[in-house]
Amino acid sequence: MAALLLLGLSSGLPLFLSSQTLQAWMTQAKVDLGSIGLFSLVNLPYSFKVFWSPLVDRYVPPFLHGLGRRRSWLVLMQFLLAIAIGSMFFQEPTQALQALAVNAVLIAFLSATQDIVADAYRSDVLEEAEMGAGIGVFVLGYRIALILTGSLAFILADRLSWPVTYLCLGVLMLLNIGVTLFAPEPQRDLGPPPTLLGAVWRPFQDFVKRLGWQRSIVILIFIVLYRYGDALLNNMATPFLLNPDTGLGYNPATGLGFTQTDIGAIKGGMGLIATIVGTLLGGSILSQIGISRSLWIFGGLQALSNVSYWILSQLGPNYAFMVLTINVENFCTGLATAGFIAFLMSLCNPTFSATQYALLSSLMAVSRDILVAPAGKLAEATGWPLFFLITLIAALPGLALLPWFAPWHSEPVMPRPGTEDPNV
Repeated sequence: MAALLLLGLSSGLPLFLSSQTLQAWMTQAKVDLGSIGLFSLVNLPYSFKVFWSPLVDRYVPPFLHGLGRRRSWLVLMQFLLAIAIGSMFFQEPTQALQALAVNAVLIAFLSATQDIVADAYRSDVLEEAEMGAGIGVFVLGYRIALILTGSLAFILADRLSWPVTYLCLGVLMLLNIGVTLFAPEPQRDLGPPPTLLGAVWRPFQDFVKRLGWQRSIVILIFIVLYRYGDALLNNMATPFLLNPDTGLGYNPATGLGFTQTDIGAIKGGMGLIATIVGTLLGGSILSQIGISRSLWIFGGLQALSNVSYWILSQLGPNYAFMVLTINVENFCTGLATAGFIAFLMSLCNPTFSATQYALLSSLMAVSRDILVAPAGKLAEATGWPLFFLITLIAALPGLALLPWFAPWHSEPVMPRPGTEDPNV
């Protein structure tokens, strides 16, 4: 559990550095809203990581072979991430937006690869009875990292600069290597599949064989859509709250005009603490009511929480309601995260966990990184109040699929499979 807590921190540290934190830097540099929205595409590696995940299942970096199949990849990715994050020190959004995008894509690629291994490690090391606690502890570490990059980074940027802030976070990423060196290797690991072809094909064959074609297709569509409304909102939440034209008054076409320190302390600080509380509570509730009911209840609350942003867009720059809005939305996101991760883990076979979990989380990232790309243009065309109502509507299709595979009175999938010999 201690290893999962610290590996969760390592996994979460790079995420905002190519998304919300980068959006704030670009917003402060007065990059146009449409470009900021399109910058979600730099996170495409999170959506396509399934294509190189078989390499992670099949091979071990030779010069780190002594660390085992999972930890060797983690050490390599953490070292390269430290270099890529520190390289942002040399970027300038107003002068070389393309160079900034390339550096951000590299961070996203390395981070996505680290996620492949961290997710596989978590799936491999946890017994079924430990799943609820393990998810909560890992997400706790993950969210602590988001507090550092979503709160501390904003506050540091107000006092130093964004390039210096990224350099400091690169050094912090380097320290995570020490965590991985002391993490235990999963005991149930029978070793990699004997061939690359087996590492590519067998995970998909196993997935469909256990679940059936029809259920598999519905589940994959569900994974794309379940958190789409929340993803659409989060892609534009920072530009909505943080407007560079502070002092000009509230304009629904731009934003509320809160400072970077406001956003860092509330959205990156209190909001992420609310997410942690929601995740831990969600894990506890999940152990009592099961995965199916958790998907229903937590998904519904996650969708309804978007209404708070709609109300805030009507009120204007109301500081007290901004605090309430961020905390409500993040708490409900934490609940939904606990149920959703438990659902994804229940679908994975430990023998192919890197590839199978990468497939599932890549589909989840499709809504977060690809389908949200037009969000900036949509917000410009509709204005903030109507935009937030659209995010609520966008959450409904995913919930509508639940009766197909997760009825209220039964568990959504067959019992979690055991480890099988990859040579079979």
